[in-house]
This record gives sequence, structure tokens and C-alpha cells, in this order.
Amino acid sequence: MNIIDELTWRDAINQQTNEERLRELVEEKSISLYCGVDPTGDSMHIGHLIPFMMMKRFQLAGHHPYILIGGGTGTIGDPSGRITERVLQTMEQVQHNVDALSNQMRKLFGKDANITFVNNYDWLSKISLLEFLRDYGKNFNINTMLAKDIVASRLEVGISFTEFTYQILQSIDFLHLHKTYDVQLQIGGADQWGNITAGLDLIRKLVGPEAEAFGLTIPLMLKADGTKFGKTAGGAIWLDPEKTSPYEFYQFWLNQDDRDVVKYLKFFTFLTQDEINELAQKVETEPEKREAQRRLAEEVTRFVHSEEALQEAQRITAALFSGNIKELNATEIAQGFGNMPNVEISSTPENIVELLVATKIEPSKRQAREDVKNGAISINGERITDLDFVIDPSEEFDGKFVVIRKGKKRYFLAKVID
Repeated sequence: MNIIDELTWRDAINQQTNEERLRELVEEKSISLYCGVDPTGDSMHIGHLIPFMMMKRFQLAGHHPYILIGGGTGTIGDPSGRITERVLQTMEQVQHNVDALSNQMRKLFGKDANITFVNNYDWLSKISLLEFLRDYGKNFNINTMLAKDIVASRLEVGISFTEFTYQILQSIDFLHLHKTYDVQLQIGGADQWGNITAGLDLIRKLVGPEAEAFGLTIPLMLKADGTKFGKTAGGAIWLDPEKTSPYEFYQFWLNQDDRDVVKYLKFFTFLTQDEINELAQKVETEPEKREAQRRLAEEVTRFVHSEEALQEAQRITAALFSGNIKELNATEIAQGFGNMPNVEISSTPENIVELLVATKIEPSKRQAREDVKNGAISINGERITDLDFVIDPSEEFDGKFVVIRKGKKRYFLAKVID
């Protein structure tokens, strides 16, 4: 299937320039295309992942992706989606973020020869102020720039000249990649349409009207309830396992709404149409089995992290469901219980009643005794009814944690602090 038709079936195209010719071109030959990300942080979140999933699809279809890390534009800041100016980062912080994002991208795209990583600092930093104004600025009409959605949305509250010129810098990127590497397609989010078309205009002015260059954007991703995709009560879902553990990542996808899961299968997995249609049917006929959600969680966790990380997430999930947490190691305990209520304890063995009160898991010794005698308290997966039971933190999980459960569902992670 033609890659453009494939993206259309997946509802992954918002706008594109000259659709008919682009469809012909990707049939005729392997093209080069690019997508960029600015190093505003040291990790991408799953919202950033969306356009790069499209890049991966082009890669798998035999085309050549160029992944642009914006070491130059990252020092300026894209005004898109913001109502205030960005706080400028130091050059040292920008470089740290560039290195971190480059490593994430290499993990996603592999070390295949059919991919190239570039940093726009390499060419933007070499442009003098006079060159910027004479060679590039002269080709941009202020009225046209002001009409771009990305700028127009900021005019009421104000926008600095620095952020105003961002679209010129991004246009220079497209021009440079087109002339240097014959990159013919730029992919971006829906909010990047104005920047992409500005780049196409610059290419036609400086290369010639016959230059074949195209733009394609992806839709804004919203959940069925109308809220923004990728945000949770705990914040963004990061690709960095230190910021969002593979278990939390897996659980995010596992808990998706039936109304959203088929859309996410199309966007975030490489399953075939037949496989997705079969899962969609099961959402309709057997929603209680949540097979589509489970497959979604498996595919995305494996792609972003690894098969090993997926298996670890599944072990934690199964252990928490069954209550048999003794099967987990200390690292898995930290993942599975990291967002649950935390308390601190010493490494010294302590009576169960005393510890429950000291950590404020129980409001009083009377209540603690009653809950222990009634079998409402479990320590490290074992129900304890002995009021004289002594909790020894060194016995489980490398002496780092004690997991306390009160009732059927209330878990507490006691961290050993000495």
C-alpha cells in the first residue's frame, strides 16, 4: 500500500500540500523527509512521539528520515501553543538536552543506515546578522508572517522579535536540508502548518518554482472526552524511563478508554489493518476483556522501551493484581509502588502496631490493633494477624522497602532511609 494511503487509513493526516503529486513521488522513488524537535527538555513525552511514529512508518516503507534536533532553534524557542515567552536556556543546558534527545531518537529508530541525525545549530550558528537580514529576511513578508496562526494567537498578549523570527529559522532548516540532502518532505504537528508552508515558500523563491518540496501535518490528538491526549493527573507521560517508569508507561496505555483505543492502535502501533480491525471488533463485542488495550500497551511499551521492559511491566501488573508481590525485586517494587502513598521508616526492626502508628497509616494504636487482628493488614504480600509481629526491613526487597497493604486496595510504600 502507498504510504500516503496507509497514513490516510490511520487518520494520521491533517493537512498536506499537493497530495496527488506526493502520492506519485513516493511510488516513484525513495524520498528523504524530516521532522524536528527542539531540546526544550531532556526527554520527549508521548505527545512528541506522534509525528515521529509517522517518520518511522516512512522508514519502514523504504524512505530516508532525517531527524532534526534543534540545537539552534532550541536557543530561541518556538512560540507555538504558548501565551507567554519562553525562558531562554543556557547553551550548556541546550547541549545536555540535545544529547539526551539524540539518544532517545536513536533508540526509537535504531542504527539503521537508512536514517540521518542532524542538528540545526551546525548551520544556523554560521549565519551572520547581515546574511540573515539580506539573504533570508528579505524573502519574508511581515503581513504574511503576522497572519500565521502560530503568531496571530500571540498578538494580543505580545510576542518578542526573537520568537517572531522562529518561522524564518525553521524555513532555513527546510531550505538547507532540501539543498544539501534533497529532503523533499517536512512532517510536523498541526500547529506547525504555518512554519512548514513558510519553508516551502522560501524553497521556491531561492531554489526555483519547479522545486519539488512538500509539507504534511498530523491531527491534533484529543481524547474522546475532549481533553488533551498524553496528560494525566500526575503530569506528562515521558519516554525517559527515569521520569515515567516502563510500568507506569504500560499502565497508561492499558487504561485507555474504549472510545479511544482503536484510534491509538492506528497511530501508535505497526499492526496491520486486519489486526486492528479484528481488535476493533472485539472492543464492540467483548469490551470487558480489554484485549485491544492490552495489545496497545504491549506494542507501544516494546517500541519505546524494549521487550525486557515490557515483560517487567507485565510482571509488576500481574503481581499487583494477584497480591503476590514477593515475586518482584526491589527495582520492580519501586516502579509499581512509586506513585502510591510513601512513608519513611528506619532499618531497625519494629513492632507492627508501633510502625503503623508511627507512619500514620493508622490513626491510633487501638485502630492498628483492631485492623491487625481482623486481618486487614498485609506486610510484603502476607496477611499479618499477630499483634507481636516484628517488621524487619532487611528481609525483603534488598532492605530498601516494606510494602504495607491496608484493606483490599490501599497500598503504602515504606522506604528505608538508613
